[in-house]
Amino acid sequence: MSDFTPLRSVLYMPSSNAKALEKAKTLPVDAVIFDLEDAVAPDAKPAARDAACAAVGSGEYGRRTLTIRVNGIGTEWHDADIAAASAAGPAGIVVPKVGSADEVKALVAAMEEAGAPEHTKLWAMVETPVAILDALAIARASERLSVLVMGTNDLVKELYAEHVPGRAPILPSLHTALLAARAARIAIVDGVYNDVKDTEGFLAECEQGRQMGFDGKTLIHPGQVEGANAAFAPSEKAVEDARGLIQAWEDGQGSGVVTYNGRMVENLHVESARRTLTIAEAIRALDS
Repeated sequence: MSDFTPLRSVLYMPSSNAKALEKAKTLPVDAVIFDLEDAVAPDAKPAARDAACAAVGSGEYGRRTLTIRVNGIGTEWHDADIAAASAAGPAGIVVPKVGSADEVKALVAAMEEAGAPEHTKLWAMVETPVAILDALAIARASERLSVLVMGTNDLVKELYAEHVPGRAPILPSLHTALLAARAARIAIVDGVYNDVKDTEGFLAECEQGRQMGFDGKTLIHPGQVEGANAAFAPSEKAVEDARGLIQAWEDGQGSGVVTYNGRMVENLHVESARRTLTIAEAIRALDS
C-alpha cells in the first residue's frame, strides 16, 4: 500500500472541449479521464486525440492522475488512439468494453509496441455480460492492468435492465467485478451517476459504492467531485480509531488478548486499520 494512489473521484472530460480541459486543472479531483470516445463526435476525434495527448504532456495538472480513454477495439480510431496515447505516456489508458483476457493481452502488446512507458497502465472498462462473467480472467491477464472501471450504463443496457435507486438489477455484476479486482489485487472504480442535479441520489450511490468496497467513482460533472472525495475518504473518526487500534495492538503484543474500545483486536483488524491510515495519508499528500 506504500504506493497507493487515491481514486476517489475519476472525472470524464471531453477532450474536444478546450474549456473542459482547462477547468480540470482547477478541480480537486483525484483523476481525470480525457475522453476520446462517447463524449466526442466522430469528426472531432482526431483533434480531440491531439488535445488529450497535449494535456497529458503539459505538466499543468499537478498531482492529478491523468488517463486517456481511447475508442473501442475494432473502431476506426482505436489503433491511432492507442499509438498516440502510448506515446503521450499518461498514468493510464482507459479502454471501453474489454471482454476477455486475450483482449487485455493484445492491448498491452499494442501499448508496448507503441512505446508506452512503464508507468502507463491499462485501465479496462467492464461493461458487458461477457466481461462480468470473465472478470477474474480479465483482471489477472496482465501485470500492466491496474484498474477495472465499471461501465454501468452499458451494463444496464446490455442486461435489458433498468436504472433504479439502490441498483438492485446490477448488484450481482458489481459484486462479481469487485471480487475479481480484489482477487487480482488491483483497483476498481464504480460507474457514473447520470442525474447531475440529483445530489441526494448521487451521494447515496457513493455511500453504497464505498460500503461495497469500491476505491472511488467515475463522474460526469465537476459538481460531483467533492461529494465523491468525501464519500470515499476515511472519516476523521475512522482515522482516529485506526490509530488507536494500532497503538493498542502494539502496546498489547505478548500479553494475550488485545482489546480496543471493548472489542477484541486481531491481525485482520490491524491490517484494515493500516489500510485506512495509508489511504488517509495518501489523500493528505494529494490535497497538499
